[in-house]
Amino acid sequence: MSDEKLQKVLARSGLGSRREMERWIEAGRISVNGQVATLGDRISKRDEVEVDGRASKMVFDNDSERRVLIYNKPLGEVSTRHDPEGRATVFDHLPPLKQGRWIAVGRLDINTSGLLLFTTDGELANNLMHPSANIDREYAVRILGDVDDAMIERLKAGVLLDDGMARFTDVQYFDGEGANKWYHVVVMEGRNREVRRLWESQDVQVSRLKRVRYGPFFMPSEVKAGTWKELDQKEINMLSNMLGMKKKRNKSLTVKEKAQAERRAKRQRPRREVGPKRSES
Repeated sequence: MSDEKLQKVLARSGLGSRREMERWIEAGRISVNGQVATLGDRISKRDEVEVDGRASKMVFDNDSERRVLIYNKPLGEVSTRHDPEGRATVFDHLPPLKQGRWIAVGRLDINTSGLLLFTTDGELANNLMHPSANIDREYAVRILGDVDDAMIERLKAGVLLDDGMARFTDVQYFDGEGANKWYHVVVMEGRNREVRRLWESQDVQVSRLKRVRYGPFFMPSEVKAGTWKELDQKEINMLSNMLGMKKKRNKSLTVKEKAQAERRAKRQRPRREVGPKRSES
């Protein structure tokens, strides 16, 4: 029976990303067999793990599945698991799990809609968000104000924000006439409100913002706002290869589980979301 790093098991068990679990360990929130854990600890199925004093079931590599969802986040939902103000969260419409938890791959703020990935595999989530993965994110953004070539070049060259230099790796005009125009922009990081702050540094206003791509995944046209689609095994294998992770085959659903999943999908309430559309000529 091989041991695994504690933070990796915690992340895989759906408690958060690996980095977040490392912070929890450093803060003394995790104990193993009654002893406060430290970074570098390794555990096996024989060990008992407590989080904030409460027993927590761990999911080890041989027992875990690597499931991934594409979710179309509507405006007005927050990206936290629980909101003290009682607002709707991105977790409200996700399918239930027998073990572990859905982990959001990054966040979108309450006024940003579009593509949000979820996974049951904390290690996969960590790899998708880590800067070393060089995964780009594409946004459709509606700008109120005048945009010229010089502004676009400044945004691509780099702008000094409060938390350091930032830039778009690509900016393309998409559609629109008059005061409001749609652009598609690409960033390589997931910094807080980065897209909005970059545009606002040029004295223009972002009136709509929607993520349309995360790495190789585009928003499927059939996934309406407030609904999700699960990636199939081939897509998950492609993602695993891209990140240098060993492949993991998920267990096939039983007939009963497939029927339950279909009923859950039908119960999802699609929400009308107005996005950028090409003008008809």
